[in-house]
Amino acid sequence: MAYELPVGTDPHSVRQRVEAMEMILERSFVVPGINRTVGLDAIVGLVPVVGDIITAAMGAYLIWEAKNIGMPRWKLWRMAGNLAFDSAVGAIPVAGDLFDFMFRSNTRNLKIIKRHLDKHHPVIEQ
Repeated sequence: MAYELPVGTDPHSVRQRVEAMEMILERSFVVPGINRTVGLDAIVGLVPVVGDIITAAMGAYLIWEAKNIGMPRWKLWRMAGNLAFDSAVGAIPVAGDLFDFMFRSNTRNLKIIKRHLDKHHPVIEQ
């Protein structure tokens, strides 16, 4: 199941990469019995300290991509706030892991990026 992501800096390539990263972080697996999707953010976050650092770094990738497409600073700060809140609360043992299961900062950040791209770089169907 190989999937190649585009490497360009055009908005379409960026959209595909951030959608793929959000999918990996938030919706990679389905929890049997409750049919709730989880991703690496919730799973790797179970590892104390190191897991939270890794998932925060992976979430920061979305912010980096957003910066590269020229999003305004206030949107970048909003995205950073989502990530910081998720990372801070997610670092609390047990309760933070349950919180990671419910609060999806990367999905929120993807929505911010998509709204910006839809407004400033609309996809033109041919």
